[in-house]
This record gives sequence, C-alpha cells and structure tokens, in this order.
Amino acid sequence: MTEQAAKTTSAPRLRALPVPSGVAALSVLVDLRSALDGSGPAVAPHALNSPPQPISDDVDDLPPDLTLTIGTSGSTGRPKLAMLTGGALRASAEATQQRLGGRGQWLLALPAHHIAGIQVLVRSLVADTAPICMDLAGGFTTAAFARATAEIAPGTRAYTALVPTQLVRLLASADGCQALTRFAAVLLGGAPAPASLLARARGFGVQVVTTYGMSETAGGCVYDGRALEVSRVQLEDDGRIRLGGATLAQGYLGEPELTAESFSEDLDGTAWFRTDDVGHLDGGVLVVDGRIDDLINTGGVKVVPSLVEAALVQLDTIAEATVVGSPDPEWGQVVSAAVVVAQGSSPPTLEEVRDQLRGILPDHALPRRLVTLPELALRGPGKPDRAAIRRHFDHIDQDVAKSAETT
Repeated sequence: MTEQAAKTTSAPRLRALPVPSGVAALSVLVDLRSALDGSGPAVAPHALNSPPQPISDDVDDLPPDLTLTIGTSGSTGRPKLAMLTGGALRASAEATQQRLGGRGQWLLALPAHHIAGIQVLVRSLVADTAPICMDLAGGFTTAAFARATAEIAPGTRAYTALVPTQLVRLLASADGCQALTRFAAVLLGGAPAPASLLARARGFGVQVVTTYGMSETAGGCVYDGRALEVSRVQLEDDGRIRLGGATLAQGYLGEPELTAESFSEDLDGTAWFRTDDVGHLDGGVLVVDGRIDDLINTGGVKVVPSLVEAALVQLDTIAEATVVGSPDPEWGQVVSAAVVVAQGSSPPTLEEVRDQLRGILPDHALPRRLVTLPELALRGPGKPDRAAIRRHFDHIDQDVAKSAETT
C-alpha cells in the first residue's frame, strides 16, 4: 500500500463534532473523553445547525497530542481554529480546580461549541464528575437556570461559568439570585464586567470570580486579575497583553504565518501568545482596558470604551451599555453609546446622560451620540458585536448629534 493510500484509508486524526443545543449537548462527552485520553481522534466542535470550518486533509502539521480545535470569535478577521492539546486542557482544568478550592460538579450554561462551554465539560472529565446542562434550546432564561441548579445534589460542591449578560438577568430575579448562591464559584468571563455588577452580585452573596482568556489560552487563564499557577502575564511597552504558560494552543490550524505572528517561545521554553488587548497592572492585578482596535481616538485623545461603559451602567436608568467610536468629520471619531434601559426606567436623553457623567468621566470621554436598544448585539457568548452596534449610529441624524457636541 502506498503512503498516500495509507493516509486515505486510515482513521482521521481530526473530525468535525456537531454540538447540539440544550441538554443534548452532553452527548458530546463520549467523543470528548476519547479525544482527551487519546483513544479517539481529536475533535472540532461546532454548532449543530452551522457548518464546521473547513478542516484540511493534510494532517502533517497537527500536534501529536491534539485534543480539539476550537473557533476563535473572529473579531480580528476571518475565523480561525486554535489547536489545543490534551496537556494544555488538563493543565487549565487542574489549575482551575486548584484555584477554586477543589473538584466539584459543573453546570453548563453556555454553548459547548465555544471555549468557555467546552471547558466546563473538559473540567468535568478531568475531575471525574457528571456535569449538569441547562436547557438552552429556547435561549438563556432565569427559570431554566434555576431548574438546572436544583438538579445539583445537596451538599455537592458546584461551579458554573457565565457571561455578564447572563449574570445581569439572573440578578434581576429572586429565583436567579437564590440559584447563584448555590455555587462555590461563578466564573464570569467573555466580556468585561462592570465593577457595579460585581459589587451587586457579591452583595447578594454570589461568589463571582472574573476570568480573562481566550480560545488560544484554553479559556480563562487569569482569575480575578491574577494568572493561574500554570500561566504567565506580561505587558509590552504600549500595554499590549501577552499570556504565557502551559495552557496555550499550538497555533492555528492550517495558518502557519498567522501562528508565527501570534505565538512565540522564550529561550527557557515558556510559550507566549500576543493578544490584541491592552491593559495595566494595579498592585500586581491585571486590569484589561480593552482591545487595541476598540480604543477611540477623538480629537487626538484616546478613550477606553470599557471605562465609559462602566460609568454608564452606574446610572440608575441604564442596565447595559456598549461604547464604540463612530466617524466624525470634526473629531475624527466621537464616543457613541448604545444602551439598554433599566427595567421600569424611561430612556434617558443624551443631554441627561452627559450631565450625570460630568465629574465622573473627563469631558472628552462623555458620549456625544446615544441610542437605546432592546438588547445589545453579541458575537459569541457575551462579547459585544461592536461592528453591528456601530451601524446603529450610521442612521443618527448628524445635525441632532452635533447639538450634543456643544453641550
């Protein structure tokens, strides 16, 4: 048999894995377990009703310990598949278990074809505990989360992972608050969490742990601003964040040039991933300021959207906010805010918002355009779709917007 024929007839080393929504997502545990222990092929999870990203027939560049490939959010261009080995996934799961205080039962409340969701299943396999899955078939609801939480046996140590939008909805309900207090830790990631949201959750007794990471780092590798024991954080001169350590992916499937641009290795063997985020250290704690390409340059002054968003959600009338830069002939860009109005409140005017934020934000960071939306567009679990949100400001009457610029 020729070498080419052998390749054709041998079992694939990587295959697409459709992931159902709802409680049926747990059906992937069998294939995930065999991929993790090496008895089966590596898997490429994707949403059941969405076609998988193309997988090359050429397996020569696959890492020998490859367990799964997972899609990135695609925010920097076309989607990519990060290659995660069993070693990286186990290191992440074991370090998480160590940081949180021991093994426990996990509740899956996120889509399992994203890194945050699949990691709930990986952690369950590594800890040898049976995960519980809430029914997401009809979308995330407080009632479904509470029902799933009730399935956890009394006295069992339990964990879950959420995104900020889910936490906001749960805290608005008595049943949601009660369910949240059942968990020894609620990992919160996917998007920046306003300090006011964290304070509110902790005021209800919810044990929130903020996480920072991405597909390329096997999910969260920085908890409450401090790297896991197997991870590292560095800042470049311009504040760009580099993440390193044992949880890193082995690059992007079929993207050698992009892999070389994003991944590197020190002389001592420490692997590093160069993110597109900027941040700073506050007493040794990492504070993520936002994505480099999300920074707003208005009149030559840079504005960090997350800081404006955090100030906006402190206002009584605003429940959620996403801030973007929209083009302006005079300022280059202006600070534009899309908000979801708090339950029972009337939509605030732009002038009211600016007046309330004066003294909290510098003048150049005050929003100059404002839209109210029933919900904020998202891409992936919890991440704001800033491109979609920017399009709302394309339809704002520029003469009306200009009136705010002199306020």
